[in-house]
Amino acid sequence: MTEKQVHEVDCIIYATGFKSTEFLASIEITGKNRISLKEKWKNGAEAYLGVTVPGFPNFFILYGPNTNLGHNSIVFMIEQQVEYFMKCRKEIMNSSHRYIDLRPGALEDWVEECQSSLKKTVWNKGCHSWYKTGDGKITNNWPYSTLEYQSRMSQVNFDHYRFA
Repeated sequence: MTEKQVHEVDCIIYATGFKSTEFLASIEITGKNRISLKEKWKNGAEAYLGVTVPGFPNFFILYGPNTNLGHNSIVFMIEQQVEYFMKCRKEIMNSSHRYIDLRPGALEDWVEECQSSLKKTVWNKGCHSWYKTGDGKITNNWPYSTLEYQSRMSQVNFDHYRFA
């Protein structure tokens, strides 16, 4: 029989790990033409301002890609997202439209701006971390201040959307 060992500690951390860049770990979301969001995001999640994806009409995300913070409250970000969604909903409800869908070019422009800005941040400084995909794309963090997010979310640019 082995002798029992005692180890004095101040704290025990039980870390199971998680996959923060796999935004849809256990859910299936299907858009127009039977497009799977999981398939669309296979090379890293992307959503315009973290809330909408082309090909997924009337689908809005809370705490989506590139809306995580390392410097403030995520609750503030979610509040801005809900207000944005309500403006879009109001536009649909006050019209004869059945849905709103992001134009692909709006997403492409946003992703290019966002990734370019993130390259200048501490989030991109040569380490492997939970907020990057395997190939180094930062899909979790917001590159600017929360006030910048509030400003961008304060008005919906409906030219970025199509309605039907």
